[in-house]
Amino acid sequence: AVAGAYKPNLAFYEALGADGWRVLQETVAAVRRHAPGAEVILDGKRGDIGSTAARYAAALYDGLGADAVTLNPYMGRDAIAPFCRPGKTLFLLALTSNPGSADLQRLALDSGEPMWQRVMRQAPSWVEGSGATLGFVVGATHSDDLATARRLAGAAPLLVPGFGAQGGDLATAVRELVGGPAYLNVGRAILYASGGVDFADAAGRVAAEYAAQMR
Repeated sequence: AVAGAYKPNLAFYEALGADGWRVLQETVAAVRRHAPGAEVILDGKRGDIGSTAARYAAALYDGLGADAVTLNPYMGRDAIAPFCRPGKTLFLLALTSNPGSADLQRLALDSGEPMWQRVMRQAPSWVEGSGATLGFVVGATHSDDLATARRLAGAAPLLVPGFGAQGGDLATAVRELVGGPAYLNVGRAILYASGGVDFADAAGRVAAEYAAQMR
């Protein structure tokens, strides 16, 4: 295996109904079997009131065995609390890679601080004492902000999407993120490396190429 983590996007499984959930379970099981040292990050960007969040946490942790999840922090502390379990990692959306991220995430607060930076400063208090690890999602497409994100995160892990199809620069990200852990996420460039019967081999080759570039 060339990846330190695998990040299934829940929407593409959920769209298939019961069959999709079964395939997702099989996908997680395959990661455990073939890459036992890799983490499983389930990417659903959940975020809802406490009682609903608790059921989402049960589904992702207990039903699917996730090591980590992505969460939307904009409903605040009580929407995050049910996911704070010992040994689990929570990646909160800070500055995402999509073009519309500026609509809210870059809004300046009364202090002048952008919303995304306030999330990174405030959220550590939400998980304190829980035994969970807090991380943040910061898109590689925001190359000018990566160094700031690294500084604000400190030793917290960053989940960095936006390479490949979205155009994030790998060399810039590696340079700016030195000093703490980061998961550099490449999705579509690997998944869709080939539309033919060789899709699995093609995906493996592209993944290995990205891993070599990172090193």
